[in-house]
Amino acid sequence: MVIRPIEHGIFAGVGGAVPTAGFVAGGGSPGQSVVDKFAFSDDSRTTLGTGLTTGNSQFAGMANSAVAGYFAGGEDASAGSRTTRVDKFAFADDSRTTLGTGLSVTTYNQAAAANSGVAGYSAGGNAYPGGDVTTIDKFAFSDDSRTTLGTGLSASTPYLAGAANSGTAAYYGGGFVGGWGGTKVTTVDKFAFPGDGRSTLGTGLSVGRYALGGMANSGTAAYFGGGDTGSLVDTVDKFAFSDDSRTTLGTGLSAARRYLAGMANSGTAGYYGGGYTTTGVATVDKFAFPGDGRTTLGTGLSTARFAPAAMANSGVL
Repeated sequence: MVIRPIEHGIFAGVGGAVPTAGFVAGGGSPGQSVVDKFAFSDDSRTTLGTGLTTGNSQFAGMANSAVAGYFAGGEDASAGSRTTRVDKFAFADDSRTTLGTGLSVTTYNQAAAANSGVAGYSAGGNAYPGGDVTTIDKFAFSDDSRTTLGTGLSASTPYLAGAANSGTAAYYGGGFVGGWGGTKVTTVDKFAFPGDGRSTLGTGLSVGRYALGGMANSGTAAYFGGGDTGSLVDTVDKFAFSDDSRTTLGTGLSAARRYLAGMANSGTAGYYGGGYTTTGVATVDKFAFPGDGRTTLGTGLSTARFAPAAMANSGVL
């Protein structure tokens, strides 16, 4: 994939281009409505004047890069229950609307990924009422209409993470099966674009874990970081898109944590924000592509919190 300068914000703000940025939303117990925005040009943080429709946590983010980002499902703090709601933030002005059609199932602890320019996918999670699901809802970016894939995840899985090689495939990794306290899995399911056919990678995560975070350097690799194996881990597994082979980064997160959120400025760097150690944290770790060196931002989230969701505008992918 050819990376054009605009995709890295090099010409951000010139000729009407929208500056690239990452967004970390919600999180906490009860969930917050706050949406923090990190400008990729200098990693500075602002907080949007208009946040989520209501406080939310344990939900998922995905983006039609250069156009809009979406936050789907989760635990709605105002209602004291779960929601099918999907909030949409237009990158041109960060304004929020709410889709007329939300998720097909009231779901939390799911994961999301996107084929930028085409569609976003919300996968798995806990249905309420009910149980864990294999369901994958697909939202067409042309009109935000929703369909549900005929083939879902290979197992009913909550607390998983998602990442995508835009134009090629989406990946969903980790989580657990068999209900709360069930088996923590290494499984990574791959959905090929545009047909959405599912395969399962022969090599999964380096260790089974749940409540991890996913992000991707589109065209190059997916990253699954942190989570809980029974103990919190700082592990970051990297899957090369060329052959789906897995390596594990020599430098992991700055601290072992679960319930974190991932986002990426594709071609430049990936970020993991928030999470839980012995309490919620404001930490944002940055992994520079392609060498994967880690730094920690001097300015983290506006409030310490766990189980947020994240998505990013990386420019045209």
